[in-house]
Amino acid sequence: MKIEYNNLYTHFVFTTYNRLSLIPEKNRERIEKYITGIVGYNLSKLYAIYANPDHVHFLISRSPSKSEEEIATTIANSSSSFINKNKLAVGKFAWQQSASAFSVSKQDVDGICKYILSQPDHHKKETFDEEYQRFMKYYQNTLQR
Repeated sequence: MKIEYNNLYTHFVFTTYNRLSLIPEKNRERIEKYITGIVGYNLSKLYAIYANPDHVHFLISRSPSKSEEEIATTIANSSSSFINKNKLAVGKFAWQQSASAFSVSKQDVDGICKYILSQPDHHKKETFDEEYQRFMKYYQNTLQR
């Protein structure tokens, strides 16, 4: 059945292979723009993105014709190829073989966008490992309610 209207917001977190700091600040925006293009090409809309040296956060509203796994795989494969082809990373670039995808309600979109765009300040107070453990604890508790 065709889905005419939808509200399918997903907050993705991709980590670099072995969580190495592979994304230099000087190439961050170019990588973000490339991922933005991939999202749009896949019938989805990007609301916020921030590429840290060892992980990237982005929030999209996705087409119901694409699953989170399909979009994540497409973005990971295409962006890895782009980064390596253009030598935008320190050494050979790869993402981890798995990513995280968190559903977001429409009322939380603005807050998640602010969170993603404030990553540089956020990571002055909390490491990526601490952030990730907090996400896992929060979303596991949400699922157990």
